[in-house]
Amino acid sequence: MSKHINVLIVEDEPLIIGLLETMLNQISENNGLLDFNVRSVMNCDSACNEIKRSISNEAFDLVFLDINIPASTDKKLLCGEDVGIELKNLFPNVKIVVLTSHSNNYRLNSILKSLNPEGFIVKAEIDFEKLKNAIIGIINEEPYYSKTILQLLRRHLLNDFVLDRTDRQLLYQISKGAKMKNLLKKIPLSKSAIEYRKRHLKEVFDVENGDDLDLITKAEECGYI
Repeated sequence: MSKHINVLIVEDEPLIIGLLETMLNQISENNGLLDFNVRSVMNCDSACNEIKRSISNEAFDLVFLDINIPASTDKKLLCGEDVGIELKNLFPNVKIVVLTSHSNNYRLNSILKSLNPEGFIVKAEIDFEKLKNAIIGIINEEPYYSKTILQLLRRHLLNDFVLDRTDRQLLYQISKGAKMKNLLKKIPLSKSAIEYRKRHLKEVFDVENGDDLDLITKAEECGYI
């Protein structure tokens, strides 16, 4: 009897979606024991709709997650990382494979900390045959990290440098030019709490004496915006 696996691909590059769908088809044909039911979306809104649908139907077993995807219309989900957190909260057993173009160590570390994905692959390092074997391994509880992620782990660069959803929302709103009166409408925090968050973010990004532009510039360099 074949094993039925519900798959969600969250990716805004059609070529990558096609590559993943082809790979899953080949795995199913060659293996004979794995049957993939695949759904693909290209932004946070569509991902959110699929998540809602799966709650009342069958949960997703495997998710391929791009980090840089268009934010949701309400801006509650700003990137794939937010989608991944939502999936982990709703489906504790879901296996997440992160696909990203990011190469900044701080950003990669933050994703590792917030999602703890079963697979983590830098797109520039995708190898079709290796990825096919990696997916079979991930289904069988064997995590897979591409070369850059393994190097990050070996250099012991993992630390507590991780921003939560409120931090990322705050950075996003500041990058759009929001002033305090607007931030109070967008961020569910008091004025003093927002000011504290901004001070903490400037410490994290090593721009304590800088202004909002310095903060946003550094956050962009690290891949958070």
